[in-house]
Amino acid sequence: QVQLVESGGGLVQAGGSLRLSCAASGSIFSINAMGWYRQAPGKQRELVAAITSGGTTNYPDSVKGRFTISRDNAKNTVYLQMNSLKPEDTAVYYCNTFPRPDPPWGQGTQVTVSS
Repeated sequence: QVQLVESGGGLVQAGGSLRLSCAASGSIFSINAMGWYRQAPGKQRELVAAITSGGTTNYPDSVKGRFTISRDNAKNTVYLQMNSLKPEDTAVYYCNTFPRPDPPWGQGTQVTVSS
């Protein structure tokens, strides 16, 4: 079974940076677009970044210019560099396939941004 393991979250002050990592087992990684999603308390899970197998990226306006997604196909790992963090970025961050999340969700990694 495919497993997704996120890491790199933590507590950071507003304006700070974090780099998240997601390690994916199995054969899904090299042929699929991958995405980073987040879920804040009381809110629906939302996409914050996506990258195709060829490296094309897209972002919602809320994070554009601040977040950068990248991938290392050799390591089956996708990254999310988050800069200029805001308190509203506080959430649990997950990775999964894009546009349709398919493997079971991992445990996610908590990002907390203090004001």
